[in-house]
Amino acid sequence: MTMQSDTDDYFAAGLERARALDNRGPLRFDADGRLATEIREAFDDIGFYIFEGLLDDAELAELDADLDALLARTPRTEGAQLDRRGRPVDPEARLPQLLWARPLADPWGGTELLNGRHPVRMEEPTADTAAPESAIFLMLGLFECMDSALRLSAHPDVLRVAEAICGGDFVPYNDSIFLKEPGLGASIAWHQDGTTHWDSPAWHPLVHGVNFMAQLRRTTPANALWTVPGTHRNGRVDLRARVAANGDSTRLPDAVPMLCERGDIAVQNRQCVHGSFANASPDPRISFVWGFFPRSAVEGVEVEMPRPARNAPAGRRRYDAAAIAERAGVMQLAIDARHAHRPAEAPYRYAATVADATLHRDDHGRREALRGYARGTIFI
Repeated sequence: MTMQSDTDDYFAAGLERARALDNRGPLRFDADGRLATEIREAFDDIGFYIFEGLLDDAELAELDADLDALLARTPRTEGAQLDRRGRPVDPEARLPQLLWARPLADPWGGTELLNGRHPVRMEEPTADTAAPESAIFLMLGLFECMDSALRLSAHPDVLRVAEAICGGDFVPYNDSIFLKEPGLGASIAWHQDGTTHWDSPAWHPLVHGVNFMAQLRRTTPANALWTVPGTHRNGRVDLRARVAANGDSTRLPDAVPMLCERGDIAVQNRQCVHGSFANASPDPRISFVWGFFPRSAVEGVEVEMPRPARNAPAGRRRYDAAAIAERAGVMQLAIDARHAHRPAEAPYRYAATVADATLHRDDHGRREALRGYARGTIFI
């Protein structure tokens, strides 16, 4: 049997396991405005839930347009002097932090990056000889150059889910786009998000918070995020031992692909074991990812800041009330921006701030307030 046949069989088996899970459907709240009981129970048991069709066509079109314009300004490959349209790269162009990798490589597995939370390297297929030397796999800090991303982060129904899981004083995490282009997309090695609370006496299955993932393209077993259901309830998983027990194969037998259509939004417990394989398929994946923590898991915590790249700054940071208030203020800016753009939609009322909702109504004021906001990102 060829390696490709083995891969196809593994993807087909994962597809069947994913379809057998009862963790998808429209987002629903009960008569009292609480997250539907069956949704919460499935999320608590499995570790993730897919809200089908949550994004409307207008919002998706705005995201597409903003992302296309952003990508057009990025270099063809890391360090290139020309952008994707063959123009000289504009040094003044507004760009998020771009992380690059060799096509189909694993940039984090088996390294100390991100506090060493990706202990095992994934398979690295051979890319086509015509592929560029490097490709973007992650973009961090989008709000200064993608208004649609800022507005999406304040989707009122998503924030109601965040409140149901993390409490009304939830603390925002970061914002990013995972980009897995056909024949180029890097793998993300198996890991559990979070590095601070594994040995804490206050550990619980939600202590490291949740991520939301809005899908701008349909996902398949070949390009999707894969998750091992239920692992958020087991504390820190020894991934080296798990891979070794699987014959040193990173194709974990109990993992499932997160199968989504364009416009779906998934919520996942950050403690679930998850990762993705290199995207050698013809289908792109574009996932906008943002997340939230319970305030009790953040306030007063001191962390070694995780470095996503070798040239990223290192150092420690303590999350005092002022740091949390600053990050909550970004959330309020996003809420204001969404309400200004969609005045007919009832905005989310964020308990963590008492900001004047009219303070940053105009685009210029919001952009000035957001300048350098990504430096305040909270990681635990």
